[in-house]
Amino acid sequence: QVQLVESGGGLVQAGGSLSLSCVASTSTTTIRSMGWYRQVPGKQRELVASISRGGTTNYVDSVKGRFTISRDDAKNTMSLQMNSMKPDDTAVYYCNANRLLSNGSPVNYWGQGTQVTVSS
Repeated sequence: QVQLVESGGGLVQAGGSLSLSCVASTSTTTIRSMGWYRQVPGKQRELVASISRGGTTNYVDSVKGRFTISRDDAKNTMSLQMNSMKPDDTAVYYCNANRLLSNGSPVNYWGQGTQVTVSS
């Protein structure tokens, strides 16, 4: 089992910045990929950004150039720096970790979520 704890959500004005952090209960070197998802009521959870164990990053088009994902395996943490924020970024943000079990099956772990609200 991997427990993920997020922090850093809150209220920010449009154009402002927030930073989210996710701390894992186990060494992140055992985690294949990590990512941030977000969800608004009535919509599916969407992938915002992901980062592989090797450091390869991926972003949804709407946040490219504004958000930066990073991970620090020495501290078992992953972060999301969000700049130039927009009201459309308002959502509950979830930390995700994906690892492979010994039988090769992938398994996902989720944090409890943190609210991010961007006011116009």
